[in-house]
Amino acid sequence: MTNQNMDERPGIAAAIVVNEGRVLMVRRRVREGQLSWQFPAGEVEPGETREAAAVRETQEETGLTVAAVKLLGERVHPKTGRQMSYTACEVLNGTAHVADTEELAELAWVAHREISQYVPYGLFGPVQEYLDGALDA
Repeated sequence: MTNQNMDERPGIAAAIVVNEGRVLMVRRRVREGQLSWQFPAGEVEPGETREAAAVRETQEETGLTVAAVKLLGERVHPKTGRQMSYTACEVLNGTAHVADTEELAELAWVAHREISQYVPYGLFGPVQEYLDGALDA
């Protein structure tokens, strides 16, 4: 096995879902290092766009039907080392709930001023900038 195989792991697509002045966050049953609360997210499947993966993962994890609005950015996550993409999404239909009970412990709609309580190590710059505008509107 070569190092190349590690680099070919699928990227992770995260959905930044804002609704009624709050952002949707989920808490996984199994922590990834320091990560506990995070955005709905999962691996991009073969042939799938990052935006489509963010929409699909949100539906699978929370039961919400969302639409991708804008790709906010990409990076290698400093805590997990995984390639990440972040897509702003809007709610089309549904009520958020823990739909994937094997993966998620709970979810919350988080106000702007509360984000640091859920993510004390800070957010990716472009995501923080987007939320600064979207949540203060």
